Amino acid sequence: MRHKNIHLNTFLKIATFLAVTLIVINLKASETKTPSKQPNIIMFLVDDMGWQETSVPFYIEVTALNKRYHTPNMDRLAKRGIKFTQAYACAVCSPSRISLMTGLNAARHKVTTWTLRKDKSPEPEHKTLIPPAWHLNGICAEPGIEKTTVVTTLPMILRKNGYKTIHTGKAHFGAKDTPGENPLNLGFDVNIGGHAAGGPGSYYGKNNFSAEFRKGDRIWDIPGLDEYHGTDIYLNEALTIKANHEIDKAVEENKPFYLYMAHYAIHAPWEKDFRFYDKYKAMGLTDFQATYASMVESMDKSLGDLMQNIRRHGIEENTIIVFMSDNGQPSQADRNLPLRGHKLTPYEGGVRVPLIVDWPGVTNPNSISENYVIIEDLFPTLLEMAGVEKYHQVGGVIDGKSFVPFLKGESDPNQNRPIFWHYPNTYDQPPYSSVRQGDWKLIYQHVTRKLELYNIKNDISEKSDLVDKEPLKLSELANVLTDFLLECEAQLPKDKVSNKIIVYPNEIISKN
Repeated sequence: MRHKNIHLNTFLKIATFLAVTLIVINLKASETKTPSKQPNIIMFLVDDMGWQETSVPFYIEVTALNKRYHTPNMDRLAKRGIKFTQAYACAVCSPSRISLMTGLNAARHKVTTWTLRKDKSPEPEHKTLIPPAWHLNGICAEPGIEKTTVVTTLPMILRKNGYKTIHTGKAHFGAKDTPGENPLNLGFDVNIGGHAAGGPGSYYGKNNFSAEFRKGDRIWDIPGLDEYHGTDIYLNEALTIKANHEIDKAVEENKPFYLYMAHYAIHAPWEKDFRFYDKYKAMGLTDFQATYASMVESMDKSLGDLMQNIRRHGIEENTIIVFMSDNGQPSQADRNLPLRGHKLTPYEGGVRVPLIVDWPGVTNPNSISENYVIIEDLFPTLLEMAGVEKYHQVGGVIDGKSFVPFLKGESDPNQNRPIFWHYPNTYDQPPYSSVRQGDWKLIYQHVTRKLELYNIKNDISEKSDLVDKEPLKLSELANVLTDFLLECEAQLPKDKVSNKIIVYPNEIISKN
């Protein structure tokens, strides 16, 4: 028995020694643990894609448009990550893109409609209003350029924090012949096809991606894709090949990358992608509908090609993908029912857009968020995802709020904050300012000086104006909107008769 006890005591001593040793090793390891590798980020931004122009339903039920379009890669992305059913952008392209780049609301950065030519606005003369002197030359990273907003951009901050920054596709940040027209002046290491114009001359390589073949303005011609000139390739495919090549190089360099994949699609000119057109025509769609649908699927194919490449490199689990559109569908396309309105209008059809985020290891697969977010929120969100804690925006107060808590399935104190839109311009649609807070949305029409009030939760189609039925809510939101416009020194149009700036929303209430 004594012999057995000796063996037992020896065993216990050895076991205790091993346990203590393992604890010490673990403690040492925790002290010297290296931070995890920075995630790669793909910001996949589509142009003019409406809320329902996908086979991924963003409404409580599947709609007719969901049944029309075929976007299998968006489906895959949504199953991997989280889908936001109430995501918003500005109602037109340049303001949205600049808000994403800066975290500033359009009322603050003052690039309130689309840019193109230096010192020249696209706005026609209006019968009763004079548009304000908005910053029609876009944004700039250097002072001294007239009619621009000097800013610190998202890629500038990411590059400073070790990222390789890649711009592919549509830029539309600054007017031609200003520094902001070139993404290389705004923090990008690489620029593929980005310049001042917001649409391509053509989607066809056989047309050199130029407007020349239709006797259009050559300002729309896509730069830097000469290798594809005269070839039978579609613009979306050419941009994707080039983007994947840059991903390959970043992986080889062992650098985290930020790829801003900003497709020109589905912006005019509407030109069919023959790889997908016939099947939509066979569905009985009109030529325009089939062309438009082929462009949507072509864009989705690009998404799939990027996803396949990151999988091939074995970096899928360390690559964040964010999918979003810059505004609602154009007026020529079928309405995104049940939403009212279209691109450039203040209604949900103009500003509500698809948003999907796949953050491996963080977002729950196939999850849905009904929290509302707006495009300037991407600026602080992407920086938080990248692990960047300290940054400064020279262009002003950052309006965007990080929605990382929503990605983690948590609640957030900003959940019912007000979000704002400001379009004091006269291009194509009447000017307006608007605010959403909670379930309520107020629209201030600048021409008529009228207010509209809707409960978005109960009336997603904005059919029932509750101005006369909800005076307290009307007054509350009019004050919220007015305070914001004053705080960021938003520009308002001038009345031609009185030669005075139009009144603020709360002044409408006080007059009544």
